Amino acid sequence: MTEPPVLRQMIVLLVVALTPLTAAADVVQAVNKVRAHGCPGRRGTGAPLRENPRLNAVARQLSRGIELRRAQRDAGYHAVASASLQISEVPANGDVERIVGQQFCAPSTEPAFREIGTFRRGTDVWIAVAQPFSPPAARDAAAISRRVLELTNEARSRARRCGNTSFAAASPLSLTAPLERAALEHSKDMAMNSYMDHTGRDRSSPADRITRAGYKWRMVGENLASGIMTPEEAVAGWLHSPHHCANLMTPGFTEMGVAFAVNAATDAGVYWTQTFGTPR
Repeated sequence: MTEPPVLRQMIVLLVVALTPLTAAADVVQAVNKVRAHGCPGRRGTGAPLRENPRLNAVARQLSRGIELRRAQRDAGYHAVASASLQISEVPANGDVERIVGQQFCAPSTEPAFREIGTFRRGTDVWIAVAQPFSPPAARDAAAISRRVLELTNEARSRARRCGNTSFAAASPLSLTAPLERAALEHSKDMAMNSYMDHTGRDRSSPADRITRAGYKWRMVGENLASGIMTPEEAVAGWLHSPHHCANLMTPGFTEMGVAFAVNAATDAGVYWTQTFGTPR
C-alpha cells in the first residue's frame, strides 16, 4: 500500500492588518524569539533561523504579488518546505514578537525550517521562511547506508507500537548488496520521473525489483520517503508512519538495503528507498 510522502511542501500565506511593527530588521529577531520560546499550542524549537539573501529576494517578489513557489524559482532558491507572511499597514513601532507569535506561530516554530528572508516597503512587511534544499552527497552513499542501518537497528532494539500494532524488540539487520541494488534502482527511477510509489514506472513491484537484483527471498518489504535530507529524518519519518514502522520492526526480516537519488529539478528533490528481506 502506498504511503503519503513523509514530508509535504508547506506553503502558507497570511495577511495581517492593523498590526504594529518596528522595522524589517527586527523581524528576524522577533521570529527567532518566538522560535526559541514557543507560542500558543507550539513549543520552542532548536537553532535560530539564518537570514538568507535569496530568501530576502523571495520576500521582495512576494511584495510584488508573486506566488511563493514562483518567487522561489525566480530568486533561484530551492526549498523543501516553505511558508510566508504579509503584514499590512504597519505603524512605525510595536510588539513584533507578540504579532509573529499570534499570526505566524506554526511556521516560526517548525523545526525543519532553517532560513528566513524579509522585505519591507512603506508600512508593509513580507516574511519568507524555508527548509533549504541541501541533499546528501552521492560520495557519502556508503556512510549514509551504514547510518540508516544503525538507526534502524537502534529502533528494532526496543519494543514499540506501530499504529495499533505492538512489536517486541527484534534482532538487528545487516546490509546486503542485492537489496542495496534494488533500493538504488527504485530511488533513481523515482527521482528521474518525479514520483513516489511502490509500483515502478515499469509496473514492477518491490518483490519484482528485489528478485531482479538477484536476491533469493522468502519475505521482502519496502519503505519509501521523499523530500528528506538526512538519514535521521528518514528513519524518524518511517517510525512515525504505522505501515513503514511495521516494516522496520518486522522480526522476520534479517537483511536490508537503502539508497537515495537526487533530482534538484523536482519539488521533493531527494528520493529514498529502504528494502527488507529474508533470504531463502
